[in-house]
Amino acid sequence: MKNIKLIRVINDYTQLKVQMETGIQQSIISKYETGELTPTTDNLLILAAFYNTSIDYLLDLTDEQKPYPKRKNK
Repeated sequence: MKNIKLIRVINDYTQLKVQMETGIQQSIISKYETGELTPTTDNLLILAAFYNTSIDYLLDLTDEQKPYPKRKNK
């Protein structure tokens, strides 16, 4: 998951900073970044909101960092 690490580095965050802000353990973040572990859906949602990006970006399915537009309530 190269984009999970890339976006952290771009934002100049340490894994510890991400842990403190998201509640996801640093050891888990490390495993996501190395590809040793696939992120859970819950953690993907947390990380996408934290980094203001899409889950597709975090999963390396796109190079576009911008999040999807919010859904309009009807």
